[in-house]
Formats: sequence, structure tokens, C-alpha cells
Amino acid sequence: MQFRPDDLPADVPPLRPDAPPLAILVDYDGTISQVDVSDRVMYTLLGPGVGRDDARYLAGEIGSRTFFTTNVDRLSGDAGPAIRIAEAQPHDPGFAGFVRTALDAGVPVEVVSDGLGFFIEPALRKLGVPDIPIVTNRTTFDGEHARIDYPNGHPSCFVCGCCKRRRVFGHQAAGRSVVFIGDGESDRYAAAYSDLIFAKGELVALCGEQGWSFEPWKDFAGLTEWLGRTIDRWRSDPTALGAVPPRRTRPSICGPELWGPGLTDPPARPR
Repeated sequence: MQFRPDDLPADVPPLRPDAPPLAILVDYDGTISQVDVSDRVMYTLLGPGVGRDDARYLAGEIGSRTFFTTNVDRLSGDAGPAIRIAEAQPHDPGFAGFVRTALDAGVPVEVVSDGLGFFIEPALRKLGVPDIPIVTNRTTFDGEHARIDYPNGHPSCFVCGCCKRRRVFGHQAAGRSVVFIGDGESDRYAAAYSDLIFAKGELVALCGEQGWSFEPWKDFAGLTEWLGRTIDRWRSDPTALGAVPPRRTRPSICGPELWGPGLTDPPARPR
């Protein structure tokens, strides 16, 4: 696959010769957390207007930047209520063990989230997760206003807040197969290009609609078992990665090479 230079973030680590050529990208909302924390915060604090914008986002009428910017502008500048809502949400207790299994084998794990972002680092710390990259949007509260910025967006495509596709391409360009784990619509543009998809929730239906093969998953305890088996197979035969399929080229479904540069909302999806 030929990668555009603007699709390759500079902070992807090189492939270690003693490690499996594998990277794992994990969604946060509804995946590590057991509910969509971003939605809980906005629906609780902003009311039914969020639902109208959310429906437009899920239908592909607006991008996530439009959705988040519109609604974060309506939040109070007092971070306290948003933090309290986020801290009350349940998380998968098996995620920390999953991450440790991967890191012990030299497999990088990243959290890739196109959500509000501010609650991820404290939630992972509370779960006991080792230090891993968190690639997300940046929501801040200054006492008077809330603001959201997009430090991990694509430099010329502005549909998504966090460009998960860039993380996939970055690790593939480094020589890794990419495993993506997710649950919903915000995972569309990462799953489309990943080598192995673990899907639940809305992502299952999305994969079915697009004809993408995927593996169902329930929790990170089960995924830890899968990862252990995959690493053991690689150690027995470094030319294979067990359950990870050979990489295949998939057609572009997003980005400036398809849509043109500077787009903020996606073109209408075919019906």
C-alpha cells in the first residue's frame, strides 16, 4: 500500500526485530468503558438537543468535528459536573491485563478515541493500565467556557476530530499488522483499513453492511486469551501471526484523496 505523507504520524515507534509485527488500536467509548462516556456527559448536561445532532452524525450527514464543536460550545466552563458523570461510568476491568500481556511481548497498544477525551487518562490510571499512548481530542474547561480542539486530526481532512485512520496507516507503514477493537460508528474509518477487526455493538452491523470480515468479542478477558495464543504462535513460527489474516488492500472510503481536501462533513452516503 502506498501511504500519503500526511497519513503518517511522526510518533509511531519503529518495529522491534524481537517483537511480533503487530499493533493494537483500541476505541475507548463503549469499548474500554462499558458505556459511551462522551454521550453520557453531553446527554446528561445538555438534554435532547444532543440527540438530534447525534442522529445526524450516525446517519453520516455531519462529521464528528461538527457534532462535538457544536455541543461542547454549549457546555458550562465548570469541569466538575462533567468529571463527576465520567467518573461514575463502568469500565472493563480486564483491560489492564490485556495491555500488560501486549506490552510484555513488545506489541504496542494505543487508545484511539474520537470523543471528548478529557476523562480517558484518569480512567486508565484508576484501572491500573500501564502508560500507553492516548490519541484523542482535547476538551478543556476554563471556568467560563468549554472548548474542544483536535490535535490528532488529519491535516487536510476535517470530518473526524481524531483521525483513527492515520494511526492504522502509521503502524502498517512501520511493518505491523493492525488489530482494531471497537464498538460503533466512530470506528468506521479505522476498521475499514485494519487487518483484523474485533467488533461488537453497532460496529458489527457496520461491518456486515460493508462486507468487512470481523471477529466478535465480549470482553478484554477473552481478548487477552486470544492475544496470548497469537503471541505463542508467533514465537513458534515468526513467519506467522496465528489468527491475524494477511494484509489486503481495501479501497479508500474516506480522506482527502477520495473527498478532496478541506471537507468538514462527509459526502452523502450511497443508499
